[in-house]
Amino acid sequence: MKICVAGLGIIGGSLCLALKRAGYSVAGWNRSQKPINYALENDIIDESATDFKKYDAVFVALPPKAAVKFLNENEFKDGAVVADICGVKGYLEKEIYKKPRNFRYLGTHPMAGKEVSGVENACADLFDGASIIIVNNQNSDIYAVQLITELAAEIGFKKIIECSSDEHDRKIAYTSQLAHVVSNAYVKNEEIKGCLGFTGGSFQDMTRIAGVDENVWTELYLLNKKNLSLQIASLISSLEDIKSALDDGDEEELKRVLKDGRTVFEENKG
Repeated sequence: MKICVAGLGIIGGSLCLALKRAGYSVAGWNRSQKPINYALENDIIDESATDFKKYDAVFVALPPKAAVKFLNENEFKDGAVVADICGVKGYLEKEIYKKPRNFRYLGTHPMAGKEVSGVENACADLFDGASIIIVNNQNSDIYAVQLITELAAEIGFKKIIECSSDEHDRKIAYTSQLAHVVSNAYVKNEEIKGCLGFTGGSFQDMTRIAGVDENVWTELYLLNKKNLSLQIASLISSLEDIKSALDDGDEEELKRVLKDGRTVFEENKG
């Protein structure tokens, strides 16, 4: 099977390495040439892709709008499986199904990453033990779902979750996007200045993902703005409950609010 990965950032590069580790030959493509050169020099890919009609499977590791542009402007092999790995699914699905396609499209989302970016930070074990989400609905091709499921297991994913694009975007607004928003907002507090020596594990956890790439995440947030806005409103409401109990000096109310949070966490930590 001939495989191509379009988009050689840390996720695309790691996908190439994981596929090569599993025994596949992998071609790569990128919007700029420098990552291609690096990937060839460091054996991350076996060749640079020019004709996408050569490949049986193409993974599109680009931002959502760039992914749509790539899919609209290139030709693919009849019946090829073309899977995007973008962080939002509803937008991609809507754009892809606007016209007939000769390929089998599938939306996927690897739940793995690092705080750093770039193909130079790619690693073959990035997906080991991680989850991958596969959008499986009335438009999904059975063969595409089966192929990507098998490849996902081969490259190290431990858990494969199937859901609709709507459910994906709702859940991701909470589990990923809101977490990045909170971390980014948290570090804007004036007290961060001169806090060296006052920090521990909790501070590290809260700030690890604060340094978002605003170009990447602005696009993701806006393409999922309804879901993310609802999650931010829910968080603000919960914070207001805690603030109100503090302002009132209400010990019992504060205990109740904190216990509610602990109970929800314990019931859902799995």
